[in-house]
Amino acid sequence: QVQLVESGGGLVQRGGSLRLSCVASGSIFSIPVMGWYRQAPGKQRELVAVIISGGSTMYADSVKGRFTISRDNARNTVYLQMNSLKPEDTAVYYCNAKVRSYTALGDYWGQGTQVTVSS
Repeated sequence: QVQLVESGGGLVQRGGSLRLSCVASGSIFSIPVMGWYRQAPGKQRELVAVIISGGSTMYADSVKGRFTISRDNARNTVYLQMNSLKPEDTAVYYCNAKVRSYTALGDYWGQGTQVTVSS
């Protein structure tokens, strides 16, 4: 079993910054892909950014140039640095990881962390 634990959410004013962290633990052989998704009230969960083990990244158009995803493979940790935050970034942010154990490849989610951007 694999657990993902997020931290770093909170309340920030427009233009401010936050850094989210997510640590994976458990039966892990490798983590090919890690990413961040978000879900605002009344909306579907959407992709924010993903990063593969080699370091390649992909971002939603709405966050390009403002958010940066990174990972520490030795610590099984993924980060999301969020700058120039806007009220429309307000959402619950979820960490996701595609984890390869010694027997299978699984898809795991964290519990979510609230990010609120005030205007």
